[in-house]
Amino acid sequence: MSEPSTSATGRVVAVDVGGSGLRLQSYAVGPGPVLAAPGARVGAGGIDVAALVADARSLLDAGDGEIASGARAPEVLAWSMRGLLFLADRSDVLRTVAEGLGARRTIVVSDAVAGLVGATGRVGPGAVVAAGTGAVAFGTDFDRQWRRVDGWGHVLGDAGSAAALGIAGLRAALRAHDGLPDGSATLLSAAVDLLGPPEGWPRLVMTTADAPERLASVAPLVTEAAGSDPVAQTLCVRAGSDLADSLLRAADGLESPHLAATGGLLAATPVADALDRRLAECGARRSPTHGGALDGALLLARQLRDTGHVPEHPAYLLTR
Repeated sequence: MSEPSTSATGRVVAVDVGGSGLRLQSYAVGPGPVLAAPGARVGAGGIDVAALVADARSLLDAGDGEIASGARAPEVLAWSMRGLLFLADRSDVLRTVAEGLGARRTIVVSDAVAGLVGATGRVGPGAVVAAGTGAVAFGTDFDRQWRRVDGWGHVLGDAGSAAALGIAGLRAALRAHDGLPDGSATLLSAAVDLLGPPEGWPRLVMTTADAPERLASVAPLVTEAAGSDPVAQTLCVRAGSDLADSLLRAADGLESPHLAATGGLLAATPVADALDRRLAECGARRSPTHGGALDGALLLARQLRDTGHVPEHPAYLLTR
């Protein structure tokens, strides 16, 4: 990852809040250990930011008593958070984080932006598509263009995600069960082993709070079957192509952007190969991935410490 100037000194702290947990890392003369706590809690009022700040405060207390005592507050704290656009009031998040963690300067940034900075290793024109349980792409020049593509959830969107691939796999399995064309007996057998009889699948994937995760758990069945099952292969190709299309749209209009793709689904060769083929058809290719959202938040914190400036946007990146 590219290194900001080191003309300034002082400890910086980065926090990344996702559905699977909260992670915190500090940086002084070098990066400290990554500390972890439970992830975002979403209720009727949105994300409980105060509870997350309390968790981060506890990690600071456990990891560095000097900071916790107030003797040496962090120079900069960067707070990357999933759900910043739809599940929280951004100005309230900035106030709560700044007051609760006491850094001299505070950044609140969407995890899409932090993920882009971490993936490309720089604050510059680029786009990233993240393919995990869900899927979202984001592209920006950190000036005039800030574009998010998809990320609408497993019911309305998230094309190319593990949840979407899982849905497609279960549909193909049920077509085989019903004796319809384009079904997959291979996926039917594997899904029954994983989830039980098909009669129970609707309840599992439509009425439970963890439905996206259950659907995503089916994706490995599809990717593993792709080598011998033409239906599974077709589904993987579609997932990779969907991810590429989201990435290309996010990058549209950017000058010489760095393109990156992240997420666990890309460990599946059939999906990753399809993504790369689709990019190549459009005259593009992705760059190696440098890191994740926590790395991006840390880089932004260091840039603000070292230069006194980071790009700002009222929806995606705020400072105080």
